[in-house]
Amino acid sequence: MQNSDPIWSHVEDHRDDLVGLADRVWGMPELLYAEYRSCAEHAAMLRDKGFAVTEEVAGIPTAVMGEAGSGGPVIAILGEYDALPGLSQVAGIAEPRPDTVGGAGHGCGHNLLGSAALLAACALKDWLAATGTPGRVRYYGCPAEEGGAAKAFMVRDGAFDGVDAAITWHPATMTKVDEAESLANTRMDFTFTGRASHAAAAPHLGRSALDAAELMAVGVNYLREHVPQESRIHYAYLDAGGTAPNVVQARTKVRYAIRSTTLAGMLALNERVKKIANGAAMMTETQVDISIMSAVSNMLGNTPLEEAMQAAMDDLGGVDFDEADRAYAAEIQKTLNAEDIAACYKANGLKVRTDEALCDYVVPMANRGAKMMGSTDVADVSWKVPLVQARVSTVAIGTPAHSWQITAQGKSPAAHKGMTYAAKIMGAVARRLMTDADLLARARRDHADRLAADPYVCPIPDDVRPPLQPRPFAAE
Repeated sequence: MQNSDPIWSHVEDHRDDLVGLADRVWGMPELLYAEYRSCAEHAAMLRDKGFAVTEEVAGIPTAVMGEAGSGGPVIAILGEYDALPGLSQVAGIAEPRPDTVGGAGHGCGHNLLGSAALLAACALKDWLAATGTPGRVRYYGCPAEEGGAAKAFMVRDGAFDGVDAAITWHPATMTKVDEAESLANTRMDFTFTGRASHAAAAPHLGRSALDAAELMAVGVNYLREHVPQESRIHYAYLDAGGTAPNVVQARTKVRYAIRSTTLAGMLALNERVKKIANGAAMMTETQVDISIMSAVSNMLGNTPLEEAMQAAMDDLGGVDFDEADRAYAAEIQKTLNAEDIAACYKANGLKVRTDEALCDYVVPMANRGAKMMGSTDVADVSWKVPLVQARVSTVAIGTPAHSWQITAQGKSPAAHKGMTYAAKIMGAVARRLMTDADLLARARRDHADRLAADPYVCPIPDDVRPPLQPRPFAAE
């Protein structure tokens, strides 16, 4: 690993503080829109490091922004800190053992994501002050990436107005420039209302909301044959109508996730699913209320920024893991199957190997493998401003997303090395954007060209608000 970029020594200056932040957030896993403690930790760190802090960004209590510098371009570095339900896990072991049975856990590494982004912002702040370079760095602490679409609400409500470019990263099994591919996604709730009745004595008087929900599921299953291959539709019952089979269920609620490779394709598919819901209500003589819980766009790439990030990775080299890191990762791999590990290589266009536990190299940007796409609200920021995202190795090769294995590895020395590496890459790209006017101009042109070919339509209607959660503890 080289250390030639002037920003990297500033990263090392703040490393220990931000590793501590990552570990504290790991220990207080909080779900979407309830990240009060995690957000407070980030806000406190921003103040301690001398940033001007704005709380409740876009009216969201668990969103925070810190800014430093003056004049010049405004570069945003995006962080997250939300956890996932049911993924509580004891750290540093290689077997499933919940720390709190049924509790939440950082099974996607967002404790590292937010801390590394803030680490990069701290380094940029110091470099700007030391060199007198015009420019402003903003750290955005963004909640609710896991299904809550906070960034989409933030974009819609103007939180990224005035930003020239944005940079982020995600913990991963391999180190590479993100391929900027994701699925647009709507989470839509369908509430059916019927009429209760005695299911044996007077079934003819009842109108079953559960029947409506099940007929909707049948209709959507038939629809799957007639949608683009990459589209996805899946669902979960939020309220199945009760536990008494001798009562005709008067109310059910089901949530559908509707995904497509394009924003336009998703919006069209939404309408087809709505028609099926209305048909199910008509067949059962029930009523259906349809509401959007959240929605995100598909990711928009930016070639100049991706090339700049690749250059930074090539300069820095891979993450500098040691033998102890590899030994623990090998123990984690024993809990995986061969298919998990092979899929990781194939997704990155690499030959499958069985002799390495951690990725200590940079995957070339030209490598393209089997597509395995999810959804992220980072995508909506990519439609607002030029954006680039890194993937950085923090876990064993083959580790599946949203798993107890990720939670277990979330405080490991390897994870800390990966988050430090990510901060250096983001810092290097941000520094170039502040000193290389041509790079920023080319990134803007690339972004404008993509928007001209496919104009942005916010996937969340103006009257839909974030599903904010009550504060779980008394204000201090």
